[in-house]
Amino acid sequence: MSTRERVMEAAVELLGTQGLKALTHIRVDEAAGVPRGSTSNYFRTRAALLTGVVEWLAEQDLAALGSPPHPPANVAAFVALLAHTVETTTTASRTRTIARYVLFLEGTHNEEVRSPLLAGRVYFRAFVETAMTRLGAPDPVAAATAITAVGEGMIIQRVAVDPDAEVFAPIDAVVRAFLPHERSRALK
Repeated sequence: MSTRERVMEAAVELLGTQGLKALTHIRVDEAAGVPRGSTSNYFRTRAALLTGVVEWLAEQDLAALGSPPHPPANVAAFVALLAHTVETTTTASRTRTIARYVLFLEGTHNEEVRSPLLAGRVYFRAFVETAMTRLGAPDPVAAATAITAVGEGMIIQRVAVDPDAEVFAPIDAVVRAFLPHERSRALK
């Protein structure tokens, strides 16, 4: 791993475990185990460091997604994929998820932070819309809005309130609610 990658990983770890105030050049150097001043060599100011972390995190997220997966062929597979995504995001990738939310909050008043983070959201929302179209949703745009809102809500619930909150049932219910031929199953 290059020095720059170590710096970026350490910055994400600090954001996800200690919050925005922990993002300083010195603390990133220490956390990355690199010589003092290394972070400053890449990012001269704190604003540049913050922007660099956001851009790097967005690049990593999009690279991890790779090429768009084919939308699942049935409701059960789609719900399982979404539930797995929420569970992974709140367990194995918990620190990274918290860092991302810290950055989203910062992005509410800093467009340089907000813009790169939205790229991953656009990608995921398009995937959900495509899947709901394939599954027969009469209004895949509304379905994608509701499904992503429930997914994001479940992520916040598991990260901030209840790490063991049930994921599958709420996602299953919202997906099926937008598929007329599946509504009766969702009510059972």
